[in-house]
Amino acid sequence: MPIFIKKLQIIIMLVLSGLLLVGCTQMVAQKSADTVVTAIIFQAMGLKATDSAVVLGNAESDGPSENDRKGLASIAAGFSHTVGLKTDGTVVAVGDNSLDQCDVSSWTDIVAVAAGWYHTVGLKADGTVVAVGWQKNGRCAVSDWKDIVAVTAGGGHTVGLKTDGTVVAAGKGNHCNVSDWKDIVAISAGRLHTVGLKADGTVVAISDEDEYGQYGECDVSDWRDIVAIAAGYNHTVGLKADGTVVAVGSNNAGQCNVSEWTDIVAISAGWRHTVGLKKDGTVMVSEYLEDRISYEGQCETSDWRDIVAVAAGNMHTVGLKADGTVVVTSDYWDVSDWRDIRVPEK
Repeated sequence: MPIFIKKLQIIIMLVLSGLLLVGCTQMVAQKSADTVVTAIIFQAMGLKATDSAVVLGNAESDGPSENDRKGLASIAAGFSHTVGLKTDGTVVAVGDNSLDQCDVSSWTDIVAVAAGWYHTVGLKADGTVVAVGWQKNGRCAVSDWKDIVAVTAGGGHTVGLKTDGTVVAAGKGNHCNVSDWKDIVAISAGRLHTVGLKADGTVVAISDEDEYGQYGECDVSDWRDIVAIAAGYNHTVGLKADGTVVAVGSNNAGQCNVSEWTDIVAISAGWRHTVGLKKDGTVMVSEYLEDRISYEGQCETSDWRDIVAVAAGNMHTVGLKADGTVVVTSDYWDVSDWRDIRVPEK
């Protein structure tokens, strides 16, 4: 058995007594008395163009194990479309379909979804991957991928996490050069950068620009105790084990104004906003700077309750409720009739 999997099994043993399976596609933190317990969500979903995904796959199987799938929280927000994974393994999508990014009605046996800017990705139970939408630069060239346990979709690329902790990518550009990454437990794809969370709580990132990215979105080398990551359009967000949040990169709309957040259990990063799910089921959204507006009401989540997963898109925010229904901040993405969307099992 690979050392990577053994390390993860040790972590799992430490958190079994306090595991909190709350949505989004990443790991979460839970406070228990004075002790912070790091809880790993067993999920393979890349929520959108900017979100992370985590799965602890079985190294002896092709894809996520049955236990892994119990933690799946399956919503994804792309540039102008929204995707949901149903309990029966089928997928629904609504919004812009100009490049066939919503043509997912024939998909079956899906265990995770990811929405890129103009493409949609699905992880199948057998560890293979399907993709639809804009084909430019090979972003959907994933048909030969095997042993995948997590997927995430960026502005023009797709990234997959393998059972051995290595990473593969489809697309064009330096942000796809991730073949040397090791011991990765979570991945997230932004516009032109890719982020990976390592088993030791540190973070790696690569961009098409210089070492730190065009706006500093890859300046994460000093991050420690990170349990979840989210890559936005030009910014990167990290959730710490104590429930606080850090962010680097462009802050032109206040998307990095998260330093005062507490009790956060999941994060998501959009174009120019950041979303945090609190342990009480309410949702935080980064405060817009005074000279900016909240496009399409994307930050209007203050009345949301019973949320178990969040996804931030280009100009909208999506929330998955405990009953399997979905809420969204704009009427353009009508999800009012969605039912039986897969929720994480506690």
